[in-house]
Amino acid sequence: MNILLTGASGFTGQHFMQAALSAGHTVLPLQADLSNPVQIEAEVAQAQPEAVVHLAAISYVAHADASAFYAINTVGTTHLLDAVAALRKLPRCVLLASSANVYGNCNSSPIAETQAPAPVNHYAMSKLAMEHMARTYADRLPLIITRPFNYTGPGQASQFLIPKLVQHYAGLAESIELGNIHVEREFNDIRMVCEAYLALLQHGETGQTYNICTGLPHTLQQVMDALTDITGHHLNVQVNPALVRTTEVHRLCGDPGKLLAATGLDLRRYSLTATLQTMLERARAQPSH
Repeated sequence: MNILLTGASGFTGQHFMQAALSAGHTVLPLQADLSNPVQIEAEVAQAQPEAVVHLAAISYVAHADASAFYAINTVGTTHLLDAVAALRKLPRCVLLASSANVYGNCNSSPIAETQAPAPVNHYAMSKLAMEHMARTYADRLPLIITRPFNYTGPGQASQFLIPKLVQHYAGLAESIELGNIHVEREFNDIRMVCEAYLALLQHGETGQTYNICTGLPHTLQQVMDALTDITGHHLNVQVNPALVRTTEVHRLCGDPGKLLAATGLDLRRYSLTATLQTMLERARAQPSH
């Protein structure tokens, strides 16, 4: 398949490109700025893709400029869909990466796709706005929306929690400052996420929304215990009130039933320990300066 990929230089995009190429697909990274509809239309028209995977976004929840979430995540996606809808031959699938953050804090666990969204930050709200906006193209484009739960892997920026922890353990740091340590998340492997995206391009049902998850959450303490077991190093955790978000989502665990039914993937073949091990190896090979 000839896949047009946005966000190819980002964490997820780099891993997805590698997975897609390994699976025998051709990948065309979109170079145009999402804020420039003219550039996007020209590049999409030249690419003539058989599939589109839209990963480009501002994804750091604590990003300082709230308006940028909407400018890129919502309006930028509109520019992309306009360009794709203008093609004479439409792609077989347009996969949009949303986020499980749209669910916010809810009592249901694990969370199914039928759960009503209740975003509690601008990142999640911009992604939900993107979903609603995208559905206005449902009669013109073969859309699939994905809601990935937390995932990590080598190459993720150290401003995110797991890479930050890995960096401190790899460097044998004495202590670390964290925000709310009483959180529970799925910390899935980036490889699983990429495999799920590729499988949905082939087997996903147009017009549907899929959680990208394993249904296997971990506490932050479990993550640190695993890192301690691997490295033999103990890290002193200090809670910094400045890092505690008042709108923190405390538990985020998804129901993978719909994804499993569509793809048949072994979603749990990458264990937390295996994921952390690969990240530690990368961190040790490329120490921060």
